[in-house]
Amino acid sequence: MTRMRGRSPARFTPLAGWKWTRRKGAEPCARATLPVLWLIAVLGLQQCSVYDGAPNVLLIVSEDNGPELGAYGHPFAQTPVLDSLARDGTVFKNAYVPQAGCSQSRAAFLTGLFPHQSGQFGLATWKYGLYRDDTPNLVERLRGAGYRTGIIGKLHINPEDAFPFDFLEIPGSNFQRKDLQAYAEAAEGFFSASATPFFLSVNYPDAHRPFLREVGGLPGNPLDPSDVEPLAYMGLDSPTLRRDTANYLNSIARLDSLVGDLLSALERSGKAEETLVVYLGDHGADLLRGKRTTYEGGLKVPLLVRWPGKALADQAREELVSTIDLVPTILAATGAEAIRGVPGRSLLPLLSGEPAPWREHLFAEYHVHSNHNYYPQRSVRGPRYKLIQNLLPDQENPGYEFTIEKFIGWDEMAQALREADATVRQAYDRMAVPPEFELYDLRDDPYEFRNLADDPGYQPVLDELRQVLDDWRRETSDPFLEPENVMRLKSEIEATLVDGQYQRPSGWSYRDYLMAPVP
Repeated sequence: MTRMRGRSPARFTPLAGWKWTRRKGAEPCARATLPVLWLIAVLGLQQCSVYDGAPNVLLIVSEDNGPELGAYGHPFAQTPVLDSLARDGTVFKNAYVPQAGCSQSRAAFLTGLFPHQSGQFGLATWKYGLYRDDTPNLVERLRGAGYRTGIIGKLHINPEDAFPFDFLEIPGSNFQRKDLQAYAEAAEGFFSASATPFFLSVNYPDAHRPFLREVGGLPGNPLDPSDVEPLAYMGLDSPTLRRDTANYLNSIARLDSLVGDLLSALERSGKAEETLVVYLGDHGADLLRGKRTTYEGGLKVPLLVRWPGKALADQAREELVSTIDLVPTILAATGAEAIRGVPGRSLLPLLSGEPAPWREHLFAEYHVHSNHNYYPQRSVRGPRYKLIQNLLPDQENPGYEFTIEKFIGWDEMAQALREADATVRQAYDRMAVPPEFELYDLRDDPYEFRNLADDPGYQPVLDELRQVLDDWRRETSDPFLEPENVMRLKSEIEATLVDGQYQRPSGWSYRDYLMAPVP
């Protein structure tokens, strides 16, 4: 018998090839290893009770992937699979994450909470985590509704056992892109293991840094730096930025091919027509003015949804949507128990094309990523204007220096700035030492280069958005409304700086003074 590739928790041998590891109350198929799933599929065994009438859910998550897809009109994108998925379903043109960081974003779309509500302020690898181990979440609700729950790829939220997945494969980040075919192989075994409806989250390593030009022959026709222009929201041009842009797009092209393998596996299972498929990036690209910021380049992501027979195909929606909307959407679609008090809204009316009143404002935030870049921010955008409030105004933003030193270097950055427009140079100066408020007209200035906050002509817009933002912060019990909390967490983070290097702590005490009330 051939051993399947993957990261099964039990070593496969002819005599001890599998074992059941059951959680309390789990169905017999819970936590099956890949050899078991394949044996069930091949022999046609039925090990789990069937939950009739509910759709399967396939949640596909890519790393550091902004809307640089053909479906979003990007001129250099090579994404035929994702473009086809968009045509078969709905493409949300204005989809956002609540925070442009991996752990923070993933916690948000699995709990339905903003990071300041959940406590997942920064990276799980730096020991940041949820305030409460019993935080209600999508996985727990679907498992309670009788679903098989699985994850392939990283979770990256603390504590991991708050999310009761039955099946786990390839738990690491895999930024070296080893054995990329294992993702679809593991998924195919999971799809076919039972007739019980499933929820499967597949988390790919692309397009995270390092931006790899080619892995295992993917993509087939990689782009060179001379083939592309740097992403427009950076406003700069340089050899490094062109190389990174080309290989970022190559990473997305490789991802596109891997998603094609995954969707083909779903088709072979015979379950594609009864599966709700959601594709999203966890935040924007790890490029200048992208990841680790509250600018559009960090917060705006692709969001594609296909649900055969239930949602319209070939539909583009312009509404302001957030990935916090996924929890109420998926719970409503599956009939699972709702989570009380989450701030998101179900997307089902938009998917079916029904007329529905929708939000006029969308909110996001930033806190910290690794300890190198604590700089809390809040933001709100409406149909045209966007406001960013910096909670440590007129202080150096450590994330600015961190990004330049890590990815481009000061000499090349200085040369690129000399060749840029004055408004772009001013925008980077503002990134380095932000004022309290930044106001942008996204219609006329979509890349947020011109701050209008000090322009008297925009005072009414500034005042209105300040009030909207303040109201939201109060409604969602933002602990950073208290300046002492901003400074207390800053002090706690700075205490991890030892001999000029930040150290990963054994834990944090911030849940003792920042914990928001349970919704």
